Parts: sequence; C-alpha cells; structure tokens
Amino acid sequence: MYKLSVYDYFSAAHRLRGYEGPCSNVHGHNWKVRVTFQTGKLDPLGMAIDFKELKVKLSEILKELDHTFLNELVIFKDTNPTSENIAKYIYDSLSESFKDSAISLLEVEVQESEKVSVVYSND
Repeated sequence: MYKLSVYDYFSAAHRLRGYEGPCSNVHGHNWKVRVTFQTGKLDPLGMAIDFKELKVKLSEILKELDHTFLNELVIFKDTNPTSENIAKYIYDSLSESFKDSAISLLEVEVQESEKVSVVYSND
C-alpha cells in the first residue's frame, strides 16, 4: 500500500459559539493542512497520481476558507468552525473529488497552531 501526502495552509478567523473561554471571541489562525491518500496501484510511470493534481484539488477547497470569517460561511452557519469540523469538511469535499479514482483519501490533519492538531478519517 502506498500513502501519499500533500500539505497546504489557509488563514481565517472564527469564534466558537457556546464555548466558555477566550475562543468565544473572534480570533484567527494560520491553519496547516495535510491530506493523505492511499492506493495499491501505480501507473506505468511508477506513480500513484501526480502530486500536482492532489495539490490543485486541495487548493481549490482551501480557497473557499482562506481569509474568511468561517462562522459566516454556509457550511458553518449551524456548525461550529472547530478544527475538527474543518478537517471533516475538507475530508468530505476532497473525497468527493476522488470518488472514481484509483486512490482514496485516508485522512486529513488540520493544525491550528504549532502545538495542536486534529486528524479526521472516515473509519
């Protein structure tokens, strides 16, 4: 089995509704994102997929989040824009792009600071 990862980042503001503490105030993060795919197949060149294709798809999704107030986005109107929910949103969006591909999305890691991150997979 081969596992392929690509990395990107986005910057955005959010606030956690219903949270008692400083994160209930509007604040921002520079989120780092790692997505990992898996496959057992390689093409005749010995590649699972061109990394460029993975990076383009991830970039398209992160553009929707970058430099926004996440709470105002439709996807987070009724859901807190926590790192956990952001990771799931990226996972769901990205896996849809590769549903008919020889590779499958294994997991998405969202790091909101140098000290904390969350990993989402559909296990």
